[in-house]
This record gives sequence, structure tokens and C-alpha cells, in this order.
Amino acid sequence: MFPYFRPQDIADILIMSFLIYQLYSWFKNTKALQVVMGLVFLVLLYVVTKNLGLFMTSWVLQELRTVLLVLLIVIFQTEIRQALYRFSLLRNLFGRQVNGSQVDLMDLASTCFALAAEKTGAIIVFQRKELLDEYLLHGVPLDSLVSAQLIGTIFNSGSPLHDGAVVIRENRVTQASCHLPLSVNAELPRYFGTRHRAGLGLTERSDAAVVIVSEERGEVSLAQAGKLRKMATPELLSEELHALLSHLAPEDTKTSVQRRFFNNLWPKLITLLLVTACWLIITAKQGEIITVTAPLKFRNLPDGLVLVKTSPDEVDAQLKALSGLVPSPKHLDIEADINLSKVREGVNQLAIKSTDFQIPLGMIVTEINPSVVKVTLERKVRKTLPVKVKISGRLPARLNSRKLKVDPPEVEAEGPQHVMEKLDSVETEEVNLSGFQRGAVVEKRLLAPAPQVKLLREAPVKVSLSRPEQQKEENR
Repeated sequence: MFPYFRPQDIADILIMSFLIYQLYSWFKNTKALQVVMGLVFLVLLYVVTKNLGLFMTSWVLQELRTVLLVLLIVIFQTEIRQALYRFSLLRNLFGRQVNGSQVDLMDLASTCFALAAEKTGAIIVFQRKELLDEYLLHGVPLDSLVSAQLIGTIFNSGSPLHDGAVVIRENRVTQASCHLPLSVNAELPRYFGTRHRAGLGLTERSDAAVVIVSEERGEVSLAQAGKLRKMATPELLSEELHALLSHLAPEDTKTSVQRRFFNNLWPKLITLLLVTACWLIITAKQGEIITVTAPLKFRNLPDGLVLVKTSPDEVDAQLKALSGLVPSPKHLDIEADINLSKVREGVNQLAIKSTDFQIPLGMIVTEINPSVVKVTLERKVRKTLPVKVKISGRLPARLNSRKLKVDPPEVEAEGPQHVMEKLDSVETEEVNLSGFQRGAVVEKRLLAPAPQVKLLREAPVKVSLSRPEQQKEENR
């Protein structure tokens, strides 16, 4: 069914599965995913209405495509920027390296539960791999080691920094009294206050881990990836934080790869199956196979050589579209672009490869006839040739004593050696002498004496009649 199933197709499926799963895992609890699902529904609705012949509905949905694209870019510019940053491969190379968790997490967890017992609210942000600067507002810069006494002092109700979040970055307290973006999840319980919504809002937009101490209920919760979990004991909170922050330290590569591969295995398998099904649907509708005549085009001709002859001048290429979504090959202008960088003087035989054709993605070259082209090259020769005026008619009787004068009298030309040896002049365009007036100057272009010859002057030459005194000087 798929005679042209290639290794590239496997890579195609795996790459798309990875991208779709990453987007799903990042935005599964955000409004962005809900909008994407709505767009998928509109696309399916458009396909159904078009196939059923509902012209008005399908036309409206088709015209809305551009408007919806612009609206998505404007509304979700933050999410798009976040996704591009997460896909960046260079951020792991040039980003700052963290030496792992050196914070006494057990001591910090005990402090959080002590604050909860006193009904003192707190919110502590742990930056992981992704930068949080664009989400942190109105923070007071700090630079100190993380300690239980410092955290307890900051969130004391009498402290001017207690209203807001503390940020821990690279094992140091870097900011306090920060304002965080609120969650956009409409399904959150009503009893969640601003502190919980701010902690969840930051984790919906980044990979940060946030510890939240409830002032009203005296509870300690951990927010991560848009989810909130209540911590029952300091030991449990310390273990969870260690699991989230320990990935910043160097770890065994084999263990890391296995954990990443088998973690959330079912969603990954479902994504892979869906992408594979889509690929099969797209490629099952094979496009047509058609033979097109492609002219030969040559590039990278070595200096000092000139192309004299090619055989053939065009080839027949059989093209196959791997999907019905690809435009028909008969509507394309196909050329064979032959590289001459390695040819030598004389007759050369060059193989024509499928890579010599510029064809769209989703289309392949299955056959080339003929598959070899002969090119004949000669040494390039430059020669200075006199200009000869091509004339018609006769000069008026009063100008019979005058002679034609051409400026410049000579031009340079270059071409194959065997052609240049036979040339003795270069002609101009025809000049009608019967219409000549005294003092007139006519501009005429030069005519190439042979197809392979190139004239090194593009400007026209000037043809005029010499004066009697000029003729006397020339006769002397």
C-alpha cells in the first residue's frame, strides 16, 4: 500500500509526535489548549461541510482562517514565546548551569509548616530550568543564602516584604514581595484566594515549583505544572521539592533517559498512534504520477571554459506525489540544475540525479530518462575585432564624398577557440544610408557573430559621416 515508505517517514512521525506531546504537556491545563481544541473542531466542521456541499458554512469558515490566525498570535503571544523558548536547543548550552539543590529542604519545609500553624500566609517560588523574569513584577531585589530564619522573617506579618512571593534562584533568595500572574483556570475552587491563584498562574506559564502556605486554613500546598497538591507533613514536602529540584544537578544519563521515556507512557503512546493515523490518512491518498519534460540548466562553469554543446537539452522526469495534498506536478515548472564545477575541457558525461531537480516537499523523482547528459567544453579565447557597419541604401548625392565612421572602431569578444579563430569582424545593426543627414549620429547595437560568442561591450556604437578635412588627414 505504501511502496515508498522511507526512513524519513519514520522520522517524520516521531518528530511530530514529540512536538505535539510537548505542546500538550505544557498547555494541558491552560486556556490555550481549550482554544486549540476549539480550532480543531472548526477544522473538522469545515471538512465535513465542504464534503457535504454546505457552501455558505464552508465559505465562511474558509474566510475566517486569516482572521483567526492573527487573533491567535495577538491573544496568545506569551504562550507562543514560551513554547519557542522551550523548544530552543541552545538554551541548555548557553544557559547558566546550576550545581543542584544545596538548600536544606527539610529545614525549609519545617518552616513552612510552622508558618501554617501560626496562620501566616507565604508563597515561595523555586525557579527551575526556565527563566521567570517576565512573570515577576514589583519585586524587591535580594541576594542571600536560603535559611529558615530568613523565610520566617520575610513572611512575618510585621515585615514590609510579607505581601508577595519570595523567589529562590540558584540556591539563593533573589527577590521578595513579588507579584505573580494569576491563574486563568475557571475550574479552580472558589475558596482559593489570590495567593493560590498566583502560585498556580506561575506554574501554568513555566516549569517553576511554588510552595503556598494558606493563611485562612493553615495548609501547605505545592503547585507545579498548573496542579495543586496538599502536603500532609514536612517530610512529604521535602521529598517532593527534592524530586523537582534534583534534576538540576548532574544525574546518571541512562537513568534520566529511561525515566523520561517511560514517564507518562500512555499519553505518549496515544499521541504516537494519533500522529501515525494522520500520516496514514494523508499518504494513503496518493497523488498522481506524471512525466514532465525538464530543460537542463547549468551552473558553476569553471573560469576559462565555455559550454559549446549539450546532448540532450532536456530530459523526461517521472514525478510522484506522496499525498493528494501536494499540488499536481503538471502545474509546476521543473528544471534540472546540473553542476559543472568538476568538468574539464572536452567531452564530459554527467549523471543526472534526483537531487538536481527543485521539487516541493511530498514529491519524489522516480525515474529520469535519459539519466546522462554529454557536455562539450572548449577553452575560452578573447579577441579584439574591428566593427563593421551593415548598410542598406545609398547616401544622398550631396554626401557622396563622405565616409562612414564608427566609434569605437574595435570591440573585444570572447568565445570558444574554434569559433573565435574564424571571426574577423563584428557587424552592427543595419544602417539605412538614404535617410542620413549631415552631422547626424546614429546609435546601433552590435550583433553577436555566433551564439557562443559574447561581446564585452553592451552599449551601442555611434555611426556618423566623417568631414572632408578628416578624410584628408586619414588619407595622409
